[in-house]
Amino acid sequence: MRITIEPLEIEAHLATVHSWVTHPRSAYWMMLDATLEDVAAEYERIAGHPHHDAWLGRVDGAPAFLVETYDPARSELAGITHVPDLAPGDLGMHVLVAPTSGEPVSGYTTRVFRAVMRHCFADPGVRRVVVEPDVRNEPIRRKNTEAGFVELREISIGEKTAMLSVCTREMYAAAHLRPENLRVAHRHLVAKAIAEFSHERMLAPVATDTGWELPGPSSTYTFAARRFLLDHWVVDADSIVRRIGGEEQEVDAQAFVAEFAPDLGIPDTLLPTYLEELAATIASACWKLEHQTLTAADLVDADHQSVEGAMSEGHPAFVANNGRIGFDIDDHARWAPETSNDLSLLWVAVSRDQSHLALGRGEDEDRLYAAELGEATLARFAAKLRGLGLDPAGFRYLPVHPWQWRHKLAVTFAADVAARRIVLVGSGEDVHRPQQSIRTYFNTSRPERHYVKTALSIQNMGFMRGLSPAYMAATPLINDWVADLVESDAELKERGFGVLRELASIGWTGDIFHALPNPSPYRKMIAALWRESPVPRLAEGERCATMAALLHRDAGGASYAAELVRASGLPARAWVRSYLDAYLRPLVHCLLAYDLAFMPHGENLVMVLRDHVPVRMFMKDIGEEVAVMGDLPLPEEVSRIRGSFPDDVKALAVHTDIFDGVLRYVAAILDDEGVLPETEFWAEARACIVDHAADHPELAEAVDRYDFLRPRFRHSCLNRLQLRNTLQMVDITDQAESLIFAGTLANPVANPVA
Repeated sequence: MRITIEPLEIEAHLATVHSWVTHPRSAYWMMLDATLEDVAAEYERIAGHPHHDAWLGRVDGAPAFLVETYDPARSELAGITHVPDLAPGDLGMHVLVAPTSGEPVSGYTTRVFRAVMRHCFADPGVRRVVVEPDVRNEPIRRKNTEAGFVELREISIGEKTAMLSVCTREMYAAAHLRPENLRVAHRHLVAKAIAEFSHERMLAPVATDTGWELPGPSSTYTFAARRFLLDHWVVDADSIVRRIGGEEQEVDAQAFVAEFAPDLGIPDTLLPTYLEELAATIASACWKLEHQTLTAADLVDADHQSVEGAMSEGHPAFVANNGRIGFDIDDHARWAPETSNDLSLLWVAVSRDQSHLALGRGEDEDRLYAAELGEATLARFAAKLRGLGLDPAGFRYLPVHPWQWRHKLAVTFAADVAARRIVLVGSGEDVHRPQQSIRTYFNTSRPERHYVKTALSIQNMGFMRGLSPAYMAATPLINDWVADLVESDAELKERGFGVLRELASIGWTGDIFHALPNPSPYRKMIAALWRESPVPRLAEGERCATMAALLHRDAGGASYAAELVRASGLPARAWVRSYLDAYLRPLVHCLLAYDLAFMPHGENLVMVLRDHVPVRMFMKDIGEEVAVMGDLPLPEEVSRIRGSFPDDVKALAVHTDIFDGVLRYVAAILDDEGVLPETEFWAEARACIVDHAADHPELAEAVDRYDFLRPRFRHSCLNRLQLRNTLQMVDITDQAESLIFAGTLANPVANPVA
């Protein structure tokens, strides 16, 4: 359900608004006897009022509700002497949802009300929303309290006895933290914990006559579940029953982890940290349950950023996957990807002799800044520096997240700011939107401009999300090398496979932390890079979406992947084969032809869709997550991407990263929704690999060496990494040595299936 709010043009919508306000269900709007002329006069009066506005709300493009906002200090409320607590930053609000004659849609009014509250608080100057519903209007009073309003007192406004109620920004930000959402979040996370921890063989549920049972030190859990290939579990969250001493208890994700911590291998010293990250994941889940409104069907025709912001799960394997430790409740409401809020990046000038700028082939510093900022903004930044007596020629410009400036740069690097080695020069003109990877931002003002990725010093999913200036110095060169290889390969060109180059990186190195002998997270707090946007590379009739969306289920359980298949009109097996030819086949080819491995999880690929079918892919996040696992000649400046891996680990770039990390979820989702049996899905995956080998006899030796069709492969586990060290899962300079294995998995493509 797509909800938009726009200024009301009463001339265009007079008949509609008149029918709404005069409907018997709108009695509390107090216009039941109004004529068309009365309604026109009232909203023309509002249009001419400097402190009162009327808005038209649409649902999926159709007029659906009416909103009025006003300044309470300049309304009849201000004349009521026993209302002493109106304050600067207050915004009055009325809302009327269009009466309907059909069956009510569950959650419809709630979604509209949330959209209205977001609209009110979109103005940063608004600190409180004030409402005064008729005391008899119990339904709207309940909606108010659910949204965070506090009822203050009854007041008399003309002929109406009203309930004066207020909702502060802080109250609204915490309104999602309520029992109804918590129960759903707890059950979802316990279901996921049972599924993923069982998949990684840390827990061992026992089959019973009625389902499954998981006995713990103090609790016993019973539940229903389906098991798929690759030992993939889908646990029915609603079926979970927790008992202690035979008595049923509330399902609680933190209690679950604390109880099973010895089985999960969480060190005692790090258990509180993991529980904190789990609590933040619960808070994020509650927010999504409260606010996200788009269904899987809505997303089928949605634009790239609408799909990106609708994701509700985070990483599919990790249980604590939305930690963002460091964000407070307002930060989450303002900056989290699921809020779909735009942000204006701040820019700092950093001294040229204590920073570095690395540029890819064909890039130039002046052209980069001119293309990303524009001449007017550059002139404004230069004027700021000159006003401080500084020469702009001695500085470079570096984008930073507003949170990072307030919490880190202006405090942790106060000495550098005061000495004017780092100078805040202002905001850019463009607005950006956070992606699911949270520290990467898409330019919504000018989508053809580059993504921007900045350091963001929050703890999330086992890492502090910083960026290392030293490590990124080679990033543009690595991207150039990978892009050249991909673009020169006939197979990859035929598949339309491409990379989104990280074509420039910048970092500050003039602080005291860079002068210390040992590395630390403090060296990763002031850096950024620019990555190509996919938008200029889309053809007519194409659109893009994060591949992570294929694993997305909406609040009702419907999946985006299944909706795409249905919307395409193709047989499900043909749709899957197109997807695999766009995704699996190019990555298999890169391994066989070049020993080149990417990190191909869902958020690292952008799907190009045509008629709802994935037809090609763009790979991103190249600089940090690409490896050459053989002796392919490399230029010295990119040699760091060469890794030494045992032969049985090399093939895990397909078996673990693609089969276990992505495709087991897609296969189970399509099977679960009755779209395609998983055996047929894996049959297409096998055929994709076999057909590639047949098309490339010159790669026969590599085909035998990698042996993607082997009966079993080593079971590399992700949660075990995070649970072992919740602060740093892996050593990025030696990732192979960080792997943890739990036996082997049966290969779903090992044997032909009809």
